[in-house]
Amino acid sequence: MSRLVVDVSNLRVMARTDDGDEVPIVKDVSFSVQAGEVLALIGESGSGKTTIALALLGYVRRGCRIAGGRISVGGKELVSADPRELLALRGRRVAYVAQSASASFNPARTIMDQVIEGACVHGLTDREAARKKAMALFRSLALPMPETIGMRYPHQVSGGQLQRLMAAMALMTDPEVVVFDEPTTALDVTTQIEVLRAFKQAIKERQISAVYVSHDLAVVAQMADRVVVLRNGEMQEQDEISRIIGQPENPYTRCLMQAAEARVRLTDADARQTMDSEPVLRVEGLTAGYGKPDASGVPALRILDDVNLVVRKGATMGVIGESGSGKSTLAYVIAGLLAPAKGKISFHGKPLGGTLQQRDKDLYRRIQLVFQNADTVLNPSNTIGDILARPLRVFARCQPRDVPRRVAELLDMVKLPAAMARRRPAELSGGQKQRINLARALAADPELIICDEVTSALDTVVGAAILDLLVELRRELNMSYVFISHDISTVRSICDEITVLLQGRKVDACLRSELSVQPRAPYTNLLIDSVPELRLGWLEEACRRIDERAR
Repeated sequence: MSRLVVDVSNLRVMARTDDGDEVPIVKDVSFSVQAGEVLALIGESGSGKTTIALALLGYVRRGCRIAGGRISVGGKELVSADPRELLALRGRRVAYVAQSASASFNPARTIMDQVIEGACVHGLTDREAARKKAMALFRSLALPMPETIGMRYPHQVSGGQLQRLMAAMALMTDPEVVVFDEPTTALDVTTQIEVLRAFKQAIKERQISAVYVSHDLAVVAQMADRVVVLRNGEMQEQDEISRIIGQPENPYTRCLMQAAEARVRLTDADARQTMDSEPVLRVEGLTAGYGKPDASGVPALRILDDVNLVVRKGATMGVIGESGSGKSTLAYVIAGLLAPAKGKISFHGKPLGGTLQQRDKDLYRRIQLVFQNADTVLNPSNTIGDILARPLRVFARCQPRDVPRRVAELLDMVKLPAAMARRRPAELSGGQKQRINLARALAADPELIICDEVTSALDTVVGAAILDLLVELRRELNMSYVFISHDISTVRSICDEITVLLQGRKVDACLRSELSVQPRAPYTNLLIDSVPELRLGWLEEACRRIDERAR
């Protein structure tokens, strides 16, 4: 008979608003996890997934409190536990793998010191034995150079490696439960498949009980035995993963399924309309990077090397590649934030200055960049109305008396209510912030918008809505886009043409309709094979295909 490791019953969590009132953010949620079982918590942003996951460590964020229910881990009741008992439990019986390993590691300490710290603090082993155990974990998680990688600092390893190192840290104490909180969301698809394979193997070999938090049903289908579907802090459905995928009962679960399905948002008519359009942007022989240039003008750290592409009026050019391929650097060069070392860029047939100082105010307006993380680019002290009004005034897009009306029109354009203008960024969801990010670019009346990973940090439902909005605005405004992503299914969904970058070089280019036509570049095939599919067993099949091609 299976042993019950986690038992959550009628959990309620309250949060205090700015007015001092309390509102429920988790409402009577109940579930259990058996020994060796993986339970997934799935839902869109604000559904309570991470709040519930953190509660399994007896923790709630500032301004929140557990208002009712019970949480038992390994027979230990957490709601009534005192701080000393919780300190003994965290990192020992319950371990946590955060979404962003890069933000969780201390950049000033070596990886090994941080990985073994928990085991040493809890008095489970001495440092030498802990190092040996850590190396064994590095090996089992398929990390390169397991004997020496611990000597490095966090910035000296890749994002995928750092995420696996965080899993090694969690496993050091042989916990009864591991909480994985969106551990692959920030990773590109080729790195994600490596991390998922390593996680799944470790869970199987060590018979780990796990709670896996995600908004991606396709990923959950590869990792979980059972699923709890959440919305607005309430449980919508709970069942085995096979039934959730095959026979979802709740309308919201079916909505998540539909949002996860890859679908092409552009029609053949859209593609034909842009084929004969004039080029808006032409990039020829572009080389760019960072650091002091050598005698030939090439920077010390070359990021882009001899890149070419053309963006046509009313068309969308997709640029895809893994982390470090040069996608964002290409965006910065086009936007004038980084000067090219070699090559030419032309806009409507005229040479485009390499820096902002070489461009006039009208060029600032005509080329707009929408950054990946709206949290870092929206001024938290300003209202949404002030944020949208600024480009209207800077670029004189309307009379001062018409600014409020134009702000309301921009909000309507991105499907947000006019009352949103009175709020500040902290009061908005992730999807709403990204819509404001896009509306700010639209305020300048641009001809070209560069979208740099605009959906990568969003959940499936919200991301799908942003993609629908981009396509709708393209049709209404005849907008041209450079759409940068690490997700080939997203690029295929809304782009006319696709450019593939690998280590700063263009390795493939094709029309969207030709993407599945062989032969394609080996790296393009790897990207296609690495996109998770919403079916059981996909991970194992994909890994076999990738391994066979690597031989």
